[in-house]
Amino acid sequence: MRGRGHEGERERLSAADIGAELGERATLVQFASAFCQPCRATRRTLAEVADMVDGVAHVEIDAEARLELVRALRITGTPTVFVLDADGHVVRRAAGQPRKADVIAALGEAV
Repeated sequence: MRGRGHEGERERLSAADIGAELGERATLVQFASAFCQPCRATRRTLAEVADMVDGVAHVEIDAEARLELVRALRITGTPTVFVLDADGHVVRRAAGQPRKADVIAALGEAV
């Protein structure tokens, strides 16, 4: 995983980092935990948006199983959502349960 680089560079996650192929146009990456109630609602919201927009993938990562990645990305709670562009650059990051409209708006920045 490439972290923050020089000024102006964005964080980037690869398919190997997230354990799944990146979407053709964008990827919604959700860090979740087993007993997180808002994570379930977030999963539904992100899956709905991914189904609505061609070329967008939704990947859910078990935060407890991927502690090294969680620490590297400075994730402090679940759900945490990353919106990646087609190359895996982080366009938007948000903690907590997102609204569908906000996810769609963030995707607009990524595609």
